[in-house]
Order: sequence, then C-alpha cells, then structure tokens
Amino acid sequence: MSKGSLNITILGLSITSSWGNGHATTFRAIVKELNKAGHRVTFLERDVPWYASNRDLAQPDFCELFLYQDLENLKQNYTEYVQSADMVIVGSYVPEGVEVGRWVCKTARGIKAFYDIDTPVTLAKLERKDYEYLSPDLIPAYDLYLSFTGGPTLRLLEDKYGSPCARALYCSVDPALYFPEDVEKTMDLGYLGTYSDDRQPPLERLLFDAAKQWAQGRFAVAGPQYPETIQWPKNITYIHHLPPAEHRAFYNSQRFTLNITRADMIKAGYSPSVRLFEAAACGVPIISDYWDGLDTVFELGKEIFVSHSCADTLGYLRDLPEAERIAAGERSRQRILSAHTARHRAEELVGYAYEVKRSTTV
Repeated sequence: MSKGSLNITILGLSITSSWGNGHATTFRAIVKELNKAGHRVTFLERDVPWYASNRDLAQPDFCELFLYQDLENLKQNYTEYVQSADMVIVGSYVPEGVEVGRWVCKTARGIKAFYDIDTPVTLAKLERKDYEYLSPDLIPAYDLYLSFTGGPTLRLLEDKYGSPCARALYCSVDPALYFPEDVEKTMDLGYLGTYSDDRQPPLERLLFDAAKQWAQGRFAVAGPQYPETIQWPKNITYIHHLPPAEHRAFYNSQRFTLNITRADMIKAGYSPSVRLFEAAACGVPIISDYWDGLDTVFELGKEIFVSHSCADTLGYLRDLPEAERIAAGERSRQRILSAHTARHRAEELVGYAYEVKRSTTV
C-alpha cells in the first residue's frame, strides 16, 4: 500500500437506505469525503426487502455500489473487489456478518477492518454469546477495529478480546447538508430517533412529561417503529419517518433539540450519536441525557445542556434567555465544525490505515 490514494472496499449494512438505521448516513458522509480526497471506494450491500422498498439514495455518485443477494452471490461475483483492495471494511449488523467476516479475513490481501457503528450493543451481545454479526474469534483476525465508542472501551477490545489495534472512529456530519437556516421556530423541543425499548423511558421522562406539564409548549418526535399503543400528548406532533433530506429543516424549526442515548451506550460512555453532530451543525442548542465522555465532545452548560428530569428540560425551554440559547447553539456548531465533520473522519480512517500498515511492515 503506497502513500497516496487508497482502494477501499466496504461491506456495510446499508448506504442506499436510511430507513430504521443510522448506518446509511454515516457511510454516506465518510465515503463522500474519501471520494473527494481521491480514494476509490466500492460499497457492497446485501439486497434486503425492507431497504429495497425504502431507498432514499439508490445510486450514490461518490462510490461504486453493488447489491448482492446472499453470501454465495457475494463470493461468486465480488471476490476480486475484496482481494484487490488496500483496505476491506466490514460493518456491524451486516447480515451473516460472522460468515462474511471470516471470508473477508481469509480472502483479503490488504488491511482487514471491522467498523462497529454499534460498539456497546456489540459488546453486550458478545457477553450474552449472541454472535449475530461478530464473534470473539473474529476480533483478533481483523487488523483494525474501528469503534463508534472511544474511551476505556478501546483498551477492553485490545486487552480482553485481542484486537491488534482498536481505534475510535466516531460518527460525523456533512456541513454541506447540515447548517443553520433562518426559518420560523415551530417547535420548542424536537426529538429525532427510531423507537427503541431502552430509549423510550427517558424520552417519556424528558419530553413526554414536559409536554404534559407545559400545555402551551410545542413538541415533535420523528422516527419509525413507534408502537401504535403509545399515547401521544396532544401537543406532540409525531412524524412516522423523516428521510435524511428533511433532517436539516426539522432541526432548524426547533428552539431546542433532544438527544436520548441507548442504555448500552450510556453504560460504555464515549459514544456520541450522529444526531448530536447534525443538530449542532445546524446551530440548534441540544438538551441531552448524560454519559461519561460527553464533556470530551461538548462543554457542558455552554455547548450542550444536560437534563436528568422533566423539570430540567422545562427549565431550559422556558427560563434560558434567548440570547444565551442562540449563543449556545453557535458554540456547539463551531465545536463540531472544528473536529467532527465527515472530512475529519475520513482523514482519521486513512491515518489508521497507514498506522496499521507501518506496524505490520516493521
């Protein structure tokens, strides 16, 4: 692998559909920046019906895309893309991910990497011996473990699971897609996220209860898979699915946006979500639950506001001076633009590739 442009093959959950997953926006942002920097990227995606019927980017123009039907089809038609790549990346939640990973580790001649967009969930699954897309024996076989979670988890991956090289590769934002717009604020607080059992209790505590106690407040929740049994307060607007093209408008129409973190990610800490970066890039002040490492991304109380209760949420919504609300949003925006854009992540990824290459040639 010579210094310069890289040939990268990615086997990811999806780049064509953002329906019910955060992987697509993550892959789109980083692959687009890799392409801009002159690297060649091939993306291999399993063709599954739930994404086939919800594709919001069927033909990306920043990578070569192939859809494969099953593992046998993958091996028959795309072995050359894996063999010839300088780096092959397998993502979390890829269907038959363990079998795909074993094949990649056996077939690839370049760097073999695992990109875990769900690290705390993955580790919890490994503890339960649930090897849906990654097994303990595969971790040492990958030259590089790219993790959405930083902090102590990286040492755990190396010391307990035997990864030769675990590095943080957080999610990011494309500032060409997410930026402030001077539009009417039609919501006091909005939340964007797919339904999950573990996020629902804090969502109800921090947003639903606030809506119930402040009848004049305007609230919104956007995301798929919410059960029909949910009782929505009258002043909460529910939007079933919001494609990425509409995220910026959604954020910009809010006075504040709410961030809720999965339980496994709170336990691990150091797991910023893409929603944090998207909202901040739009200059929208964020109210968030707390987790270890949040203060390594934002300055608490200045660039992000932590809420532990309905009372905390209402305090920010009703009592924070307007000038301070606007200033907090701008401070968070500048922080994200300085360190957490997709360009930063693409540069980090390439840097890790050369780091691994140097370590294997010494």
